[in-house]
Amino acid sequence: MHLVERRNKILHLLHQTGSVQVADLAEALVTSEVTIRNDLKYLEQKGALVRFHGGATLPENSLSSQLVQSINGSGYASTLAAIEDTPQAELLLDERVDIARDPKRRIALRAAALVKPGDSIILDSGSTTLNVAEQLAKLGGVTVLTNNLPAALALSSNQEITLVLCGGTFRHKTRSFHGTYTESALQGVTANLLFIGADGIDSNHGISTFNEGYAISSVMADAAQKVVTVVDSSKFGRCGFNLVLSISRIDMLITDNGIKDVDKENLEQHGVEVIIV
Repeated sequence: MHLVERRNKILHLLHQTGSVQVADLAEALVTSEVTIRNDLKYLEQKGALVRFHGGATLPENSLSSQLVQSINGSGYASTLAAIEDTPQAELLLDERVDIARDPKRRIALRAAALVKPGDSIILDSGSTTLNVAEQLAKLGGVTVLTNNLPAALALSSNQEITLVLCGGTFRHKTRSFHGTYTESALQGVTANLLFIGADGIDSNHGISTFNEGYAISSVMADAAQKVVTVVDSSKFGRCGFNLVLSISRIDMLITDNGIKDVDKENLEQHGVEVIIV
């Protein structure tokens, strides 16, 4: 069950019973209590519930009434979409990993197939690039430079990979390093490939993020001979408030078969090679 389904189910159960327990939700949704607590924290921030020790309840305010009315009128998926449809809706990396898990795996497999022995690769932060790192960890004879701490941990298991970790200021939401020190690690670097993800993509303008630590991505792109964007199709039409890279700076995009024809055509008109998996 991916993140959106799980949160929809939490809202459904909460509306049915008026309150829910973390342990019961973890058992019913077959996930960890840590994950459930993160879900409840997020939903509380959006005004959908009020947490208490070990569980949550419906808020006793006007927002609660509006929420219930929205649920009754349009269904839980629409309600959760409305809750998440804000510019500040940045998810924790651990939460993002569960979204579109199968498309991300297929995208990562195709991305790793681009890598040749002896290549130098830059990996940006994100859940899809983490998937790419897990595939690269099965290879050898490559150099990988990354600011993505979970990706670095995955790659560190293979002694045949030369791993360079960019230090700097650690950002907990994305579990990655950003800032001046991180950017300075890329000075003088030339890599064959950059794999970069995104929170959103517009097929005419470029990739965007809700993350304020986006400046590093442009520096990475400057250091790479080829920029490959790895995003699942759910990212199309979703627009973060920070433009990471314009379309003109992207050479290739790997996505799943949920991409719309119009988006594929727009990208190709801008000179982007589109690979669908």
